[in-house]
Amino acid sequence: MLTHAKAFSGFSVDDFQKARSFYGELLQIKVEDNPMGLLELYPEGGSKIIIYPKSDHQAATYTILNFGVEDIESAVEEMAAHGIIFEQYGAPLNTNEKGISRSPDGPTVAWFKDPAGNILSVIQQ
Repeated sequence: MLTHAKAFSGFSVDDFQKARSFYGELLQIKVEDNPMGLLELYPEGGSKIIIYPKSDHQAATYTILNFGVEDIESAVEEMAAHGIIFEQYGAPLNTNEKGISRSPDGPTVAWFKDPAGNILSVIQQ
């Protein structure tokens, strides 16, 4: 039924200006205003992602968006130098002092939050 449908994702934030600045200026992702009052993100090589305002926004307690990187060490260092704070998790993720999790059973990944508290990650491909 939806075999040929193009899917895209969306999530809410509580402050559009902070979201626009965070995604567009800090993370340097192409951001455009949508005529319906939404923000649209256009990450390289991916589908459009919409961000919508929600006055009673509650941050997701799971990863809503993953960014594939070739070198997670470099990505984390560069992002940290620009003020991104990486999450620290204990078992089973066991992040190191930089916030990077290296699991023998899973990907190498580091998690951080947007200004609305949504969880994002960089993941080594």
